Amino acid sequence: MPDRGGGPTGPRIRVGRPSRRVRTLLMTLGVLAVLAMAFVMFAGFWTDWLWYRSVAYSSVFTTTLWTKIGLFLVFGLLMALAIGVNIWLAHRLRPPLSAMSMEQQSLDRYRMSVAPYKKWVLLAITALVGLIAGASASGQWRTWLMYINGVPFGQKDPQFKLDVSFYAFDLPWYRFLLGFGFAAAVLSLIAAALTHYLYGGLRITSPGARATGAATGHLSVLLGIFVSLKAVAYWLDRYGLAVKSSDFKATDNWTGLRYVDANAYLPAKTILFCIAAICAVLFFATLWRRTWQLPVIGFGLMVLSAILIGGLYPAIVQKFQVQPNEQAKEAPFIRKNIDATRDAYDIDDAQVDDYSGKSTTTDGAKLRADADAAASYRVMDPNVVSPAFQQLQQKRNYYQFPKTLDVDRYKGEDSKEQDTVIGLRELNLEGLPKRNWINDHFTYTHGYGAIAARGTTTGTNPAGSPDFTESGLPTTGELPKYEQRIYYGEKTEQYSIVGGPQKELDYEEDGEKTTSYKGNSGVSLSNAFNRAAYAVSFSEPQILYSGAIGDGSRILYNRTPKERVEAVAPWLTIDGDAYPAVVGGRIQWVVDAYTTTNGYPYASRTTLGDTTADSLTTNQRAVVAQQNQVNYIRNSVKATVDAYDGKVKLYEWDTEDPVLKTWRKAFPGTVKAKDDIPQELMDHLRYPQDLFKVQRELLTRYHVQDPAQFYSGSDAWQVPDDPTNKEPGAVPPYYLSMRMPGQDEQKFSLTTTFTPKGRPDLGAFMAVDADAASDDYGTIRLLRVTTTVKGPGQVQSELNGNDDVAEFVRNLKGTDSDIEYGNLLTVPLDGGFLYIEPVYTRGGTQNYPLLRKVAASYGSKIVFENSLGEALNAVFGVEGSDTTPETEPPGDTTEPPATGEAALKRAIADAQKAYTEGEAALKKNDWAAYGKAQTELQKALERAAAAQPKAGSEADTADTPDKADAADEADEKGEDQGS
Repeated sequence: MPDRGGGPTGPRIRVGRPSRRVRTLLMTLGVLAVLAMAFVMFAGFWTDWLWYRSVAYSSVFTTTLWTKIGLFLVFGLLMALAIGVNIWLAHRLRPPLSAMSMEQQSLDRYRMSVAPYKKWVLLAITALVGLIAGASASGQWRTWLMYINGVPFGQKDPQFKLDVSFYAFDLPWYRFLLGFGFAAAVLSLIAAALTHYLYGGLRITSPGARATGAATGHLSVLLGIFVSLKAVAYWLDRYGLAVKSSDFKATDNWTGLRYVDANAYLPAKTILFCIAAICAVLFFATLWRRTWQLPVIGFGLMVLSAILIGGLYPAIVQKFQVQPNEQAKEAPFIRKNIDATRDAYDIDDAQVDDYSGKSTTTDGAKLRADADAAASYRVMDPNVVSPAFQQLQQKRNYYQFPKTLDVDRYKGEDSKEQDTVIGLRELNLEGLPKRNWINDHFTYTHGYGAIAARGTTTGTNPAGSPDFTESGLPTTGELPKYEQRIYYGEKTEQYSIVGGPQKELDYEEDGEKTTSYKGNSGVSLSNAFNRAAYAVSFSEPQILYSGAIGDGSRILYNRTPKERVEAVAPWLTIDGDAYPAVVGGRIQWVVDAYTTTNGYPYASRTTLGDTTADSLTTNQRAVVAQQNQVNYIRNSVKATVDAYDGKVKLYEWDTEDPVLKTWRKAFPGTVKAKDDIPQELMDHLRYPQDLFKVQRELLTRYHVQDPAQFYSGSDAWQVPDDPTNKEPGAVPPYYLSMRMPGQDEQKFSLTTTFTPKGRPDLGAFMAVDADAASDDYGTIRLLRVTTTVKGPGQVQSELNGNDDVAEFVRNLKGTDSDIEYGNLLTVPLDGGFLYIEPVYTRGGTQNYPLLRKVAASYGSKIVFENSLGEALNAVFGVEGSDTTPETEPPGDTTEPPATGEAALKRAIADAQKAYTEGEAALKKNDWAAYGKAQTELQKALERAAAAQPKAGSEADTADTPDKADAADEADEKGEDQGS
């Protein structure tokens, strides 16, 4: 048959080489492709460097980068060297080749195929292993920096008498080195064994000796190194017992030694260390003996010892010594665990006092007066009223408020601090009238203004709405003048390009106002190289060629406070809730940050994500760190992020924290001293919620300091579920200005309740002084309830079954409205507990919550009234008008109310004054002043109506309608002016 492939008789087809032009073109395309790939990889690095330089934290970037590079090179080279040397040595020690068996003949083919490329194969293997090892080591940069910069804690563990810094800073690094050593030894052993087998040093099926003397010696040394590392591991395991977690009846996540650890595992580890060391010597001895008989026997003895001494013996001790009298045996170790845990979580100074929970006072008037002084009852729940802020103050669809507002303290017109609910009007791109690249990133770039309302009172327009102290667009009110533009916020997750030829929409009010960013934040896009880098990094080619970008253009990104603080301080754990404060003419986001470690001896561990979860974290706010398990935590840093220019400042807060001192050594100059905190900022700093939640979870068990009682769990508590929330979850802590028993005045506090384990009644009440300017800041006080008192869930159940509530709910059905419960506040009062709960309605003509009722419970009595003052009057059985001040925080006034004719005359005078002020405000178109005057007028008329029956005077009776008519007239005029 013809040779169709072009044999000797067929035609030859010459395949010509590509022309020079084609070769040049292909080479050029190849070079361009390589350069493009290199630029893509470089772009991420370059933009990161530009960002860190823009926030003035370039030292964080360089320190982290050089540490990672150093670890990558050192450990990558060490691993590559270890593998390469052992492969080279195994090849060098190969025996003369002789294909005497089928096994060797089969291997000949592989040897022949590898022979021309031996150097390249060796280089490829070592490079690959080195790259993997180096990349793994570079991830240990935190461990290395803590090791070389670690400072002593000044406290020693109770077992080995070593400073805590050994466990927190040194032991993790030693364990990494040990793990690296094991990996190098095992990989070297595998590589050497394969090389010896390929070149005949090891034989499986061939007759004669299974290994040459050279192979035996080489592999024995590697096995000796492995067993030596095992001996070191046994020695370190002794110290590891102090930070080992285990299951224990006394508590979950037990950490530290127990009786069986100290009396069985500890001596077992010491014995195994000695056996492993001897076994390693036997392996090294094969260099001279050239036999594996003794090393194998020694290795078998080590394995058997590990089973008997390290496993069986501790089990026997636990079964026959500990279990028959576990409480007595474990008592000394429980004491060590209690002391270490309380110190590690900074709860060792928590004051626990017995509290009856039932008042012996029967004087209702005294209780009513004491209730005014006990707390500023917050009827504006920041977890509920955000929709009211949204409806009344959103102004435009492209603005939004967070689902959970924040509670802070601001001074009112009387210069007295008052609990204030505050939220920022941030940008919401989903509400834009038209979505496109220019609108999303150039035109709509920022939010506008802080909206604030009193926490203890409500507004009258409409009734039950927030009593705004700062409102409007632009905002006006009681806050000092400040920069209202919000370029950095919790909801600002997209990038914006500002400051260039494209104008930004500032706000819309009586026409469209535009602006151009004047801050020095962000990265300049004035040069083409930066634009190209960001076009690649953000996968947005328009950044490269858009005409909307020019001289002065800057790109803003990483715009949430949490992102910015995490980036400039990657060694901190960030609180889940940043909150805004108007400080020094700017809006500053305040971010609490924590230093943590997982290596505090004897301190029980907790998973931050689980501990900080509550009924609000399901859909409203974030948890601090989902899977971060720690057993030491400090609120060591207070950070601020400027809402206008994004500037990040880190301030030292815990001046004694050794973990912070360590990181400050590693990153010098990044954290400012505590003394640098401005006083105006100090007035807004508060105790962080996430730290409080971690501490309260630990205190459910660790409030008990007696080992026997701790073991029995007879006085264990639990954090109750939130009875006011439909979503499952623990009750969140509440900020509240209140007075604990023994205190002379109200303090801004963070509070929570406990119930006994498995029971619904109240077990304890906890409060911490949350005012950073207070001398008692951080002082934890616990009231252990000694009698049976209704818990939050029981109070809520009674309220739900109350006849007045049932009637109120029935009446709502006809209005297509729903009832919504606010925060159930608990306040200690004269030996008992007062519960206050605002009740809102939502739906019908308005789709946002309005305060309609207030529930109160004290002792066995529960009431459901129209206002806070009426609820307090009713629960204490006091007749008379609402005596709770509305324009000042409750508790500041304890004098009994005036009654009769004098009260009526005073109310009428106040109404006349408010009406006059309202008229004057209308003429000036000052709507904030007009709204305030209307509020005062309404309150004065309510007082006049309440006092009228007691006056009995015809003149007094006749006067009130006139004032009501005046109020109606003012309302009508206000509506005309507004329209």
